[in-house]
Amino acid sequence: MKKIRKNALNVVVSLVLGGAILYWMYRGFDFERVRDVLTSEMSWTWMLLSFPFGIMAQVFRGWRWRQSLEPLGEKSRASVRVHAVFLSYAASLLIPRSGEFLRCGVLRQKDGVSFPKALGTVVTERAIDTLLVVVIALLTVATQFRVFSSFFEETGTSLDGIFHRFTLTGWVVTAVCIVAIGILAWFFVSRAALKRSSRPQSSIYNKVRESLAGIWQGIVSLRNVRNIPLFVFYTLAIWGCYFLHYYLTFFCFEAMESLSIGCAMATFIVGSFAIIVPTPNGAGPWHFAVKTMLILYGVGETDALYFVLIVHSIQTLLVITLGIYAWLVLALTKNNVTSLISNL
Repeated sequence: MKKIRKNALNVVVSLVLGGAILYWMYRGFDFERVRDVLTSEMSWTWMLLSFPFGIMAQVFRGWRWRQSLEPLGEKSRASVRVHAVFLSYAASLLIPRSGEFLRCGVLRQKDGVSFPKALGTVVTERAIDTLLVVVIALLTVATQFRVFSSFFEETGTSLDGIFHRFTLTGWVVTAVCIVAIGILAWFFVSRAALKRSSRPQSSIYNKVRESLAGIWQGIVSLRNVRNIPLFVFYTLAIWGCYFLHYYLTFFCFEAMESLSIGCAMATFIVGSFAIIVPTPNGAGPWHFAVKTMLILYGVGETDALYFVLIVHSIQTLLVITLGIYAWLVLALTKNNVTSLISNL
């Protein structure tokens, strides 16, 4: 019951947060014009051409997952991994970040993959993705510095202010916390790696110890990936598809089609960081960040509002559609009995 209340609270908070931002942005907006834009002013050809890239980004993620699971001795079917990823994105629309746990649970149920190990690989993959996005962001900021400076000023922040507001004490405390977390993690992992002591231990302790050991094995699985070039290719393909899924929508709108690829990259980056805010698919923060950046590139505010509203809504519907499709397919997919027995 307590878990249900917590999940319900998370849903309510994320919906209220996203809804409040959207209300503030679209108060007094002429929504009747949206129908005209959708039916007569927008090029659906480009929107449809963007769909395969949105789908393939998730497919590549499912394929890449195999690379980090195999070193742990865990095997799963490609179709199960891909559909688990589809389902995870749709689930995260309801409860932010819940999809990562759900897709690990799907592999556990269908192919007998260790849940802690699968979760550990997800942590590692997310860290790799974050590192790549940060590198791309730094390169983008370097080439579009003037626009980013204006963006920080428009949103009430400045690049200098980010660091000046962080005092020396703040840096020291942060460093101490990071070190403390590292030591604590090392302690639990080393304890989990020890052989069972002759002294009787509770089943709860053993279960926690085994779970922590499994998660740690998943996290360090990247060291033993057999085909590093393929893993790198999948990673680049994931984010390349994400970008094309977004960039092609520029050509759907007359006000956007002449914008440079630098503008597309800049707005893509700020949107990628905006979805960190726990709202359904970044609704609200993504709209605000991308709209603000587009205005700095000379797009009219009304056109920018139409763009972010329509693109985000359609791409979210695609995620929901893929999630429903995956749920139906997985419901009809038989469990891999051999894998389940081998993991008992």
